[in-house]
Amino acid sequence: MLDRILRWLGDSTGAGELRQTTLLGIPVVVENTRPDIDTTDVLARIERCLELIQKHVPHHFRHMQRDFRYIVSKRFACRGAYFHAEGACLVELTFCVNPNFSDAEVAATILHEAMHARLDNLGFPLEMEDRARQERFCRRAELEFGALVPDGDKVIERAQQTIELADEEVAPVIDPELAAERIAAVDRAALGKRS
Repeated sequence: MLDRILRWLGDSTGAGELRQTTLLGIPVVVENTRPDIDTTDVLARIERCLELIQKHVPHHFRHMQRDFRYIVSKRFACRGAYFHAEGACLVELTFCVNPNFSDAEVAATILHEAMHARLDNLGFPLEMEDRARQERFCRRAELEFGALVPDGDKVIERAQQTIELADEEVAPVIDPELAAERIAAVDRAALGKRS
């Protein structure tokens, strides 16, 4: 499996650390290109988040174990994403360890992507015209989770605000080139501060 993941992460520069493990039965890969971030902290956060999901919405966790081939944490243009061809949930590296976000908030992102995986495995195409409807489905799972997990207020607030947006705002299109440029600029600035 690691070979398949490495091929998928083929756009990597090769710089940084690549670590693979299994957490609560789900393979997890961290591609850490930021020397200011401890990979152990990333894995610890993901494990705590999976435990929250397992404890508070076990029915979703059981689906997640079947629907995700693996979870990957690396630099990316948004908090989380689901890549259907790879069956992979992405949790963005810097978001994952940012102390301004609670375990519940990071767990809600993983759960959100698990809902995309669930829809994908049920045969709903991710490119369907009604993408906003899928996003709202995912946000409803976040609302359920936020109501059950300690410190779930921010999860509920964000999910509710998103559900109420216009369709084109619920599922915005991201320009990958612009996103990559912005990520590189942020990383350069963060690494420059350490010098």
